[in-house]
Amino acid sequence: MSVLVYTENWDGKFKKLSFELVSYASAIAKELGTNVTALSIGNVDDDELTKLGGFGATKILNVADDRFTSLDNKALSKAVANAAQAEGAKVVILAHNNLGKALAPRLAVKLDAGLVSGVTALPSGFDPFIVQKKTFTGKAFANAQIDADVKVLTFSQNSYKLAETDNNATIESFDAGVSDADFSTRVKETNKVTGTVLLTDAEIVVSGGRGMKGSENWGGLEELAELLGAGLACSRPVSDEGWRGHSEHVGQTGKIIAPNLYFAFGISGAIQHLGGVSSSKVIVAINKDPEAPIFESADYGIVGDVFKVLPQFIEGVKEL
Repeated sequence: MSVLVYTENWDGKFKKLSFELVSYASAIAKELGTNVTALSIGNVDDDELTKLGGFGATKILNVADDRFTSLDNKALSKAVANAAQAEGAKVVILAHNNLGKALAPRLAVKLDAGLVSGVTALPSGFDPFIVQKKTFTGKAFANAQIDADVKVLTFSQNSYKLAETDNNATIESFDAGVSDADFSTRVKETNKVTGTVLLTDAEIVVSGGRGMKGSENWGGLEELAELLGAGLACSRPVSDEGWRGHSEHVGQTGKIIAPNLYFAFGISGAIQHLGGVSSSKVIVAINKDPEAPIFESADYGIVGDVFKVLPQFIEGVKEL
């Protein structure tokens, strides 16, 4: 019996999220008196795979298969399910991102497992198995009990600290047991954004709301984002007005993000917006209205005119 964690890679590289997943899985495995097996699907070098051992994995199953270059939920869920069954895993952990949220329900059906999505903490109990998750778009927490023998969890980014270990994980090739018939998705063309920081990958995000008063005032936010190496985002009213493209819209109906640092300039903080950014590790809000809802969720807040505060931010970053 082991804890299985699916570690997604991006162009053959793992990101902080993957290491968070392994750290979280390692803590659960310790409580259960078992080990962590990390599953990597795609072409990843051994040097990169060994990094997973540094965060608690004792075994790494490597599925090097060119067919997985294109994401296909049917094939991926079958591969993860086969790995879980081969390892006798009673707990399977995935990221609570777009891919993880798509895979988890399929995986739960294949494994006849209980599923809890958006987990934010270690289980508070193991018999029965009880975990905490966010609810009401991050405004509250709920304790969910899983009675099924196998548990599938999707883990919210920035909910558990990285915990490095001195493990020397073994790397094994794994036959995922998938056929060409399992790959039903055909990618005809791929257009990648270049020269900018993707919001879903950004460690820092600079975001603007209706308080910026127009697209002509976005230069300061663009400059701050460039200085910080940050992603640039906006609230829904901004994209609806056409001030910025919908690709920059973050919120419940836009992109769901979880950066380490989120700046909100002139954003009131409607619940729909907070639903997409509440997993940010630190939120800094700047708004002239002291009653703006954003301040209830912010770690740091400045009550002031964004057009006076923003230039000071920029100068401060330049000095640093």
